[in-house]
Amino acid sequence: MKPRTLNVTLWVVQMLLAVLFLFAGGVKAAGPAAMLTGPPDLPIWFVRFIGRCEVLGALGLVLPGVLRVRERLTPLAASGLVVIMIGATVVNFIWVGAGTAAMTVGLGLLAAFVAYARFEPAAARGGRLTT
Repeated sequence: MKPRTLNVTLWVVQMLLAVLFLFAGGVKAAGPAAMLTGPPDLPIWFVRFIGRCEVLGALGLVLPGVLRVRERLTPLAASGLVVIMIGATVVNFIWVGAGTAAMTVGLGLLAAFVAYARFEPAAARGGRLTT
């Protein structure tokens, strides 16, 4: 894939993921506690923590590139969302079903794509690799 096409594709995926995680995380972080209880009886503090992590991850997908500040944070944010989606997949598969788990696997794969494609090894930046 050409670098420009890859960059445009990454930005589209990043924006879609950011919107999705801002919405889902915002609901978890600020929604009424009664709405956040479900078949997996997770503590409300944990659900709110995950919501805040999703919101921060969504901001980390977009803001570093838009503001051109610490752009190396974008793959870290995407990696964090991958970890959250792994947990969501396990929880959804056990308590909700394979259909919902498949959706979280897809979101995790999209976040992994962003993390991998936006990662720039230290050697490419001109830095030294040290042990």
